[in-house]
Amino acid sequence: MRHAFLIILGASASIAFAASPPVPSFRAVNVDTNIAIGYGLAIADVNGDGKPDILLADKDQFVWYQNPTWEKRVITGKLTPKDHVCLAARDIDGDGKCEIAVGAEWNPGDTTGSGAVFYLIPPADRTQPWEPIKLQHEPTVHRMRWVRNAAGRYDLMMVPLHGRGNKAATGEGEGVKALLYKVPADPKQPWPVETVTTSLHKTHNLETVQWDSDPTEEILICGKEGVYLLDRADGSSKLTPLAGAEIGGAGEVRVGRLPGGSRFIATVEPMHGNSVVIYTAPGASTSSPLWERQVVDESIVDGHAVACGDFLKAGSDQLVVGWRAMNRPANTRVGIKLYTPLDAEGKKWHETLVDDNGMACEDLVAADLDADGDLDIAASGRATKNVKIYFNEGSK
Repeated sequence: MRHAFLIILGASASIAFAASPPVPSFRAVNVDTNIAIGYGLAIADVNGDGKPDILLADKDQFVWYQNPTWEKRVITGKLTPKDHVCLAARDIDGDGKCEIAVGAEWNPGDTTGSGAVFYLIPPADRTQPWEPIKLQHEPTVHRMRWVRNAAGRYDLMMVPLHGRGNKAATGEGEGVKALLYKVPADPKQPWPVETVTTSLHKTHNLETVQWDSDPTEEILICGKEGVYLLDRADGSSKLTPLAGAEIGGAGEVRVGRLPGGSRFIATVEPMHGNSVVIYTAPGASTSSPLWERQVVDESIVDGHAVACGDFLKAGSDQLVVGWRAMNRPANTRVGIKLYTPLDAEGKKWHETLVDDNGMACEDLVAADLDADGDLDIAASGRATKNVKIYFNEGSK
């Protein structure tokens, strides 16, 4: 028998499951079975029809899949001799259609000469190729996001994997130079660029968050030193450590809410690691400013993607993690799991296998892709060469 109890938080309610939670049902659909690598995904409305589309940074193309037929549209062909690696897509001017920036010339072993950043100017017909405008960059361009500033406008944050000239294998040497690009009135003119931090090494991912009550979005950055909060509210950049590097740092980072209403940070540790980990805010009994670490699962292989969202309509968030097992033995299984908190503090979790060996997950994102009110999952697979949508058909 399934049991649950309610925790009431003001006018809202969330469910903490005392025993086994509902089992989500996902209907998997391959929308592309012929990608090269599938480095990065984003969800945004590309053509302004009110429907969220899927965007993909692939090895030699940037493409989008048009909702609801998921027809593949080419944004650009190959922009640099080496691979494309990342993209950021968001409606930054309020016209209902997203703006796109991309990263390319990917070579993690070249910490002096690699990397490229482009802003893409759309044609009138957005199904046609877009015009790339090359911007300033640092070596090993790796991840980027559009981030809302104090004025309500948007800047582009780009974070490399390595600092310029450092040792790629260990991350020793110069810190990563995280760059903030200001969008000019004419995007073909020079973009003002600010260095927001050089304190971290081997930074692998970042996440925009609304951490406090001011209008500026904050940024979570994870890497060799662990997880840090970057706050730009007062015109300067403040970097605050949240989680330590005692286990070799973190490779992925997202944020969610537990049934008790408190925030949690989800990571994969170490970078490309086997541990799914959450952090919760330090309690009153501890003097440490660092968040409290809890391992949720240690069985994934080469974890490379995390998302948080309320897939079960429980009033709180669940955690989705994908892994790819790159350079592992051929019989190593890949896939995606969903983890559901069973208590208000996130001490116990229940796992559900979403994909068993059909998705060597390079990246994944969560969004309601079919307008039914349920969060779905989109994922890209490196060795499996596919892009899948996992349509959420409710829970049992």
